[in-house]
Amino acid sequence: MTAERYNARESEIHWQREWDEEAIFASKNDDPRPKYYVLEMFPYPSGRIHMGHVRNYTMGDVLARFKRAKGYNVLHPMGWDAFGLPAENAAIERKVAPKAWTYDNIAAMKKQLKSIGLSLDWAREFATCDPSYYKHQQKMFLDMLAAGLAEREKRKLNWDPVDMTVLANEQVIDGRGWRSGAVVEQREMSQWVFKITKYSQELLEALDGLDRWPDKVRLMQRNWIGRSEGLLIRFALDPATTPAGESELRIFTTRPDTLFGAKFMAISADHPLAVAAAAKNPKLAEFVADIKKIGTAQSIIDTAEKQGFDTGIKAVHPFDPSWKLPVYVANFVLMEYGTGAIFGCPAHDQRDLDFVNKYNLGNVPVVCPEGQDPKTFVITDTAYDGDGRMINSRFLDGMTIEAAKEEVAKRLEAELRGNAPVGERQVNFRLRDWGISRQRYWGCPIPVIHCPTCDVVPVPDDQLPVTLPEDVSFDRPGNALDHHPTWKHVNCPKCGAKAVRETDTMDTFVDSSWYFARFTDPWNKDAPTTPDIANRMMPVDQYIGGVEHAILHLLYSRFFTRAMKATGHIDMSEPFAGMFTQGMVVHETYQKADGAWVTPAEVRIEVDGNGRRAVLLATGEDVAIGSIEKMSKSKKNTVDPDDIIASYGADVARWFMLSDSPPDRDVIWSEEGVRGAKRFVERVWRIVQTFVQTRGQPLYTEKSGLTDSEQALALRRITHKRLARITEDIERLSFNTAVAQIYDFVGVLRTVVDPEKVAGPLSFAAVNEAVIVLVKIISPMMPHLAEECWNALGQPGLVSEADWPQIERDLLVEDSVTLVVQVNGKKRGDVTVPRAAQNADIEAAVLALDAVKAALGGKPVRKVIVVPMRIVNVVG
Repeated sequence: MTAERYNARESEIHWQREWDEEAIFASKNDDPRPKYYVLEMFPYPSGRIHMGHVRNYTMGDVLARFKRAKGYNVLHPMGWDAFGLPAENAAIERKVAPKAWTYDNIAAMKKQLKSIGLSLDWAREFATCDPSYYKHQQKMFLDMLAAGLAEREKRKLNWDPVDMTVLANEQVIDGRGWRSGAVVEQREMSQWVFKITKYSQELLEALDGLDRWPDKVRLMQRNWIGRSEGLLIRFALDPATTPAGESELRIFTTRPDTLFGAKFMAISADHPLAVAAAAKNPKLAEFVADIKKIGTAQSIIDTAEKQGFDTGIKAVHPFDPSWKLPVYVANFVLMEYGTGAIFGCPAHDQRDLDFVNKYNLGNVPVVCPEGQDPKTFVITDTAYDGDGRMINSRFLDGMTIEAAKEEVAKRLEAELRGNAPVGERQVNFRLRDWGISRQRYWGCPIPVIHCPTCDVVPVPDDQLPVTLPEDVSFDRPGNALDHHPTWKHVNCPKCGAKAVRETDTMDTFVDSSWYFARFTDPWNKDAPTTPDIANRMMPVDQYIGGVEHAILHLLYSRFFTRAMKATGHIDMSEPFAGMFTQGMVVHETYQKADGAWVTPAEVRIEVDGNGRRAVLLATGEDVAIGSIEKMSKSKKNTVDPDDIIASYGADVARWFMLSDSPPDRDVIWSEEGVRGAKRFVERVWRIVQTFVQTRGQPLYTEKSGLTDSEQALALRRITHKRLARITEDIERLSFNTAVAQIYDFVGVLRTVVDPEKVAGPLSFAAVNEAVIVLVKIISPMMPHLAEECWNALGQPGLVSEADWPQIERDLLVEDSVTLVVQVNGKKRGDVTVPRAAQNADIEAAVLALDAVKAALGGKPVRKVIVVPMRIVNVVG
């Protein structure tokens, strides 16, 4: 008996249309059922989805469908992170308007996403470049400005001279702009900042409560916030060497215990002392100018060659007036961190050691490892940053590091210079306020006006949104808003005088820092949120996205939620209750002899006695198989989702993405794996088709109940055990182990629906239950196939609207239990007994075992110890 082949192309289009017409994935804000909000990080509309999108959105979709079947009112929306520099670059390259390019891409990607069969509430869709969205973002900016959470300040910034815009540190790669490749410069500019530092301690402490976040993500956030406890020390300056008006140098250190190992002081090029010294020293001024040619990114500063300029200024050691330390301007000290000045203890800090080795300043170790002889302990090229006892440190010698820190703090706190102590305990944070100004057109306009009389004036609420002009030109470098002949010229809302709009637009991280709240009621035209709805639907129960956003996006979203709470738009602090970071999709690379990369679609893989080889389809020439790497356009190891869906169907792509590896690890895309997923789809379809064709035949003789025979009971136990495991795995997002359980379950079902494999008459009710359970449990993962099977079985409605199967817990309990048997503590075998067996029955069964008799060798049994459900020990 044969079943017709499953036609994925027809089936998937049919059921997607059916879902849309019935709007079954639309969630209602007044639904009385418990809510579940699942959200994947929304995409940038680049024009094409990639396999990483398929994996990310499939994971979220499985959870959304599962929770919907479990009786939740599921909110599963989709939108577009649509502002950003790529649209401007496209406008320049293609001579199209950024808006047109963006919305064309949205249309194309929406069609692609729909082809995957995602259970999304498209009624809530928006793009962040819609004025109806950024109107509310502008309103929140003004609310934050009034609340003291937004300010304008001068800052040293990374400036891309080609793109002519400010770059975040993370957008500076090896000293160059991430898109233009231009060497980045430092510039001091006024820009708008959000006062995220007001929440430094709260953001740090709240991480402990995010127990459904990956530990690695919480650690990354902790490190970025960077709380450190230390001592602020006021070093006196030698007046004979110091510019007029300067008398001391303040530094913050977390290692005051190492003061007696100090060899130099280092200050930022922007430090007031450096500025004063450079004004009288042309060579120092030239050195400072060179430093400013590199960006402010910490990664660049950490890896750059350490350079310094001896200013001739001397600082006085706080414990010895005769000890003078040279003051250098150094390229590895930033004004934005601490006080913009440090003391260098080279023996115990690698950066400082590299510096003194370059300038021959020497080093003195002041911490000696336990077990090491202090007299012979020396430092040459590698600093020692471990634990130990103090040496070469006068009154600190012999102390532990912690004891030495405390002693230094006490002494310097007690010593006064003027009316202030020389030392003061402080808590510092690495976190800096969030600069949001960007010198580009395609972003959310910052809603303020600059008036020569009134200074900064907020745009009145009734004039929001401040929309972007569409008649812009990109024929000149820089911000097109600056060049527009009329847009920026306005009258001051306060005094009526001629004024100009702010031409900087907001960092696109702002757009994505509150979109999840807007999804709760995107129809509200009057306010960013409807608080009672947002408070009910938030926080996001499960957020899914790449680990590359584990720091800034998540941190900014956590801050923004707090800012929205402070300004009355929402009543919670944390936006995401659960966070999951999925792995990447990777593929092996292929390269021709001339070094040119070729795509997987251009290659045929052949397997013979010598292993695998790659052949170019067009010419038959051999192609080198390279390493497995993240899919990228540069190495052409990408797979087009459209091609996969057209060839195999969306369910095959979804199944492969879920089955091949744990979801938090990379998945290796392979044609063999995809073909295996395709075979499994056909296997499931055949099982259902065969059951439909045979269910009226004598094969199923027991039609009255589910427990009419041991055979029926055995099948039901398997069904409910698999159901329980799969339910648990999906709850834990362990999709690959859920898939493995489904594979096993399908293997069992093949033996009870195929007349050639069935050993005897079966309970129709038990088999029918098992097949229906199968269709329901594959529905979140392969929804189109499940709908087709549901329909073939004659079940009412859509399986996408069906309840998740109920687990019968009694069927999970085994009737028997296997116990380990030991004789005098040594394992001799196992015994299987009824779960309800009494100790006397267990003893009899154990003593009857041949292995036990042989081990006893005829000796009498002194006692038998039964550990319930685990072990039996016979003592002879």
